[in-house]
Amino acid sequence: MSSGQQERAQAAAITPTTGPTTGQAPDHGRAPGDRVRALFDGHRLSPGQRRIAQYLVDHLTEAAFLSITELAERVGVSQPSVTRFATALGFSGYPALRDALQPMALSAVAGSPESREQYRRNELQAAVDAEIENLESVRRLLADTNQVLDIGRELARSVPLTVLGLRISVSLAEYFAYAARRIHPDVRLVTRGGSVAYDALLQSREAGGTWALAFAMPRHAKETLSALRAARHAGLKIALITDSALGPLVEEADVTLAAGTGARLVFDSYAAPGVLSAALLQAMADADPERTQARLEGYEQVADQHGFFL
Repeated sequence: MSSGQQERAQAAAITPTTGPTTGQAPDHGRAPGDRVRALFDGHRLSPGQRRIAQYLVDHLTEAAFLSITELAERVGVSQPSVTRFATALGFSGYPALRDALQPMALSAVAGSPESREQYRRNELQAAVDAEIENLESVRRLLADTNQVLDIGRELARSVPLTVLGLRISVSLAEYFAYAARRIHPDVRLVTRGGSVAYDALLQSREAGGTWALAFAMPRHAKETLSALRAARHAGLKIALITDSALGPLVEEADVTLAAGTGARLVFDSYAAPGVLSAALLQAMADADPERTQARLEGYEQVADQHGFFL
């Protein structure tokens, strides 16, 4: 008999997308924040330009109507930097970029809960609402299942598979590694930076590993960037789950999956990265269903024999 976990793995098998992908969908079907991020996709930005981009994403409804002087002051860069940022994105200058941003900002305002005469009763509910928005973004990301299936296959084939998460990202990495060990023969967890991380990554590559999965939640630690560079130096490819599709961490990754974090309370919450992690685990299970079934059956037998569960 299949265990409940085996039945869920089989029932939840991901069906590859066979129609137009989300990248081909019209802009009006996407959230304003996603449409702004799409302006930056495929462009290599300097650190200062990334700060401008992040400010536009975080403060769209206000930033879209700022003058070049006001935007430069808010971000802490020079006016020529703002102009170079606009031209780097393919616009003739900042006014043209602002013209492109303003309809998105108006769309965000028109779709806000306040404009629909909805209200939040307290800050805890507001935090939940923000997480729902993050989950909606992940839902749109997963509309094209081909990407997550491709990554899942690559991670499943990498033996050993290294899972990296430092500082605040340790909990996500530990969850993924714990679950992945039930369906993958050799998962190696790295939660310490510096030479410890480098040694583990190098040993994984020498043992035949081809991929490392890294988690990087804000605030992003410099040692995470160093670890990603060490992984690349060792010859490993990198799949990155992080909160933003911008920044130096993304530039080191071969594949990036972005899932926003809840930031309205004292400490961040990770509903969206958690769901994305579970989807990636499902894709790994789908990559080799026979191995998945055999390993889950073996785990259940051991668990029953030793009375792991009540």
